[in-house]
Parts: sequence; structure tokens; C-alpha cells
Amino acid sequence: MPSTRKTHPKITPARISELSRLARKIDREEADLIKAKGRASFARHEAMQSVIAQLKAARQGQGLSLAEVGEKSGIGKANLSRLENDATPNPTWDTIARYAESVGRRLRVRVQ
Repeated sequence: MPSTRKTHPKITPARISELSRLARKIDREEADLIKAKGRASFARHEAMQSVIAQLKAARQGQGLSLAEVGEKSGIGKANLSRLENDATPNPTWDTIARYAESVGRRLRVRVQ
């Protein structure tokens, strides 16, 4: 029985070179995209850290305990502590807005 397997012509050095150039181009483009996404994620993280630091400063400036803010905001004391002290907080808009209101602040969002 004859073989039904298809054979491929030998890849030439020119084709190998062309494929190598294409692979390097794709790697460069993906690296740039990955770096851009990383910078955007870091910027969002820094912005959230800044908002939380401002709210914590407002709380402390008023002499409010976490328990008092928790009572006013409906957010548990432990959750507020994690929010203020966690290196990578990921709160909802609602949580940040309730915290802000409980320390007499207002959350304003601006899109640029």
C-alpha cells in the first residue's frame, strides 16, 4: 500500500531567515505590548494607593478609629484594615465611596 503521507519541500536558508526575522518582529511587538500593559496596571495601582492613603490620612486627622469608620460606612473593621495596609488592594468603587463619605470626603472621578 503506497504511503499517503505528504512530504514538504526542504526549507531553504532564505525561508529560515525570513521566518526568523518574522519571529523577532513578533517578539518585539509583543514585548512592547506587554510592557505597556504593565505600565498601565502599575499606574492604576499607584492611583488607588494614593486615594487610599488620602482617605487614611483624613481618618487619622479626624482621630477616627477603624471601628468608627466601619460603623459609619458599613465596612468591617478588618476589611478597612486590609484596605489601608494591603500592598495590593483591589476595592470596589462602592467601598471607596463609602469610606470617603464616612470621613467627610467625596469621591470624584475624572476621565481624561
